[in-house]
Amino acid sequence: MDYRVSKNAEAPDTTVVYLSGRMTFADHETFRGVIAAFDGPAGQRMIFDLSELAFIDSSGLGMFIIARDTAQKRGLEFSIRAARDEVKRLITVAKFHRMFDITD
Repeated sequence: MDYRVSKNAEAPDTTVVYLSGRMTFADHETFRGVIAAFDGPAGQRMIFDLSELAFIDSSGLGMFIIARDTAQKRGLEFSIRAARDEVKRLITVAKFHRMFDITD
């Protein structure tokens, strides 16, 4: 899995984390770098953009729960957007729509 963090000057209260490639158990250490991006003040919005994520396994889904819990502890808003194909199917099967704010 690769990722990049983007902060938009037009929406300074929003940080978008773009995930790409395959997200598996092997990415746990890399994911710690993603969590490090959760450094904004309370009320800041954190968005995971999954438009370039091709595959995710159950460990990857668990990492989303870690991210959500971290955001909640820090008073940040957290959402997921733009999941597609297999990633969208797995998120649906796991019923993540009940736990996360998910948009297309």
